[in-house]
Formats: sequence, C-alpha cells, structure tokens
Amino acid sequence: MRAMKETVSATGEPVESPIPPAPGAEQYPSLALVNSVIALPGGQFVDLLGTPAAANQWLVERDLAPVDAGMREMCAAQLRALREQIRSLFDSRVAALPALPAALTAVNDALTRVPTAPLLKWDDKDGPYRAAPHPTTEIVDHALATLAADAADLLTSPDAERLTACGSAPCNRYLLRHGRRHWCSTRCGDRARAARAYARRTRPESG
Repeated sequence: MRAMKETVSATGEPVESPIPPAPGAEQYPSLALVNSVIALPGGQFVDLLGTPAAANQWLVERDLAPVDAGMREMCAAQLRALREQIRSLFDSRVAALPALPAALTAVNDALTRVPTAPLLKWDDKDGPYRAAPHPTTEIVDHALATLAADAADLLTSPDAERLTACGSAPCNRYLLRHGRRHWCSTRCGDRARAARAYARRTRPESG
C-alpha cells in the first residue's frame, strides 16, 4: 500500500474532519472509527486519532471517555490498531470474502477485555448488591470493548447489507447505503460525477 502523507496538526492538537460524517457513522461508532482516517486527493490524509489529544477528543465526542482522561500514545495506538482490524472485517463483508482470523481475534479480544454484566459487590453495612465496574481506571479497555461490540452488532444486523465503500476515489470511507447512493458525502459525489464527465469528454470516438 502506498504511504500517505499525514496532515495531523504538528503541534499535536486535535484536528477536525474535513468532511461531515458518512451516512450511518452517527448511528454506529464503529463505522465512525473506521472512517477516522480520511484519504484526501494528492496522497494526503487526516487521521482523527493521530495524536493522544486527538484520540481523547474523538472518544469524548462519543461519550467513551472523560475530557481529562489523559490519553497516552500507547492507548491511542490501541485505538488505531482496533480501527484497522474492524476495517479489515468491513472490507471482508463488503467484498463477500472470508474474514482474516487476526481481525476476528482482535475484535473478540476487545469484546472480552471487560466484564459485560454487573458484578456482585458487598457493602459492609447494606450487604450484597450488583454494580457495573467503574470505568475510570479502564477507560481505554471500556472504549475498545464498546467499539468492538458495536462493530459486531453492525456486521450481524440487517444494516450490514447496506454497508459499502465510498465509490469516489481516493476516498477510503465506508457508509450505509441509502437507495443507489454510493458516496459518503456531497463532495465525493461531485468528484465522482466530474470524473465521469471528464472521461466522456476525453473518450476517443470510435470509427
């Protein structure tokens, strides 16, 4: 794969997406995660998880972490790694190909990293009770588990039939298709139409 130039802020500040969320990304955080690295014309890209501060902001915007989580590079790297494994599963689903075992393992590992049921606790005064584990000390693990569960839900839901890749090169985003639309944004749709029009104008006449 050709290396892409990074356009993340050199100061490490969070960056804004240059285009609005793709259809379905606000409903499925895992789709937003896969789309958090955005290919741009000219071989450049924007990585919304490119720095710890940017990754922290991305999680905060989806209620997956507090503002003062203090994200470290190791944690941001875990988030980016899960992004690539979920992208691999989306690739396989759209292409109707078998999933890579490593991608399945990564998602299942994230799913089972934290308890999913309220645990039994015991208060000295009031006795036994059930409570979910507090995520403060396991913020990243809880975020990864939530995103992995969301990806599993999407891939096994009826919406998976509408999962498709944006049809406008060089865009690398995924979307949930509505009707015949295969573009993730108006900008990509305009670019695809312009490319087709240019191809028609420059096509040599037969005969």
